[in-house]
Amino acid sequence: MTADDLIDLVELHAGALTLFARQWTDAPDDVVQTAFLKLVRLPIPPDNPVPWLYAVVRNAARDARRASRRRNKYETRRAEQTAPWFAPSDDPTGLDGESATEALAALPDDVREIVIAHLWGGLTFEQIAATVGGSASTAFRRYQAGIAALRDQLGVPCPSRK
Repeated sequence: MTADDLIDLVELHAGALTLFARQWTDAPDDVVQTAFLKLVRLPIPPDNPVPWLYAVVRNAARDARRASRRRNKYETRRAEQTAPWFAPSDDPTGLDGESATEALAALPDDVREIVIAHLWGGLTFEQIAATVGGSASTAFRRYQAGIAALRDQLGVPCPSRK
């Protein structure tokens, strides 16, 4: 198979092959690309490469779907076995881990990552700024806003300062 033959096949059939693969997988472009790579690597190309490509794409897309389902099943099972963010405690305020987790998850992504990085990761605001971009003062303000939002949502008053 010459390079021009391959170019013609890609130009004429890649779009349709992608659409064909999309019915089985969320990564149809990868499947089609892999099929063309397999075709190029064959020592003797098939007499009629178009049906061959469709068969390879169909099988690879179905394999990708099965792998995705296995991965999702495994990740879900593993997530269920993961320890919760908050350990149960004898908190006199009645704060429970589930409501705290929900409140934390409700924070905007950029605020939540700063709160988690500071409280659980022990990072300074300078280190957080270097990680997420921005300044230490911006990281600190977002942290303060996140803590205030958590307190408000959970109904936990700010401890008095003496």
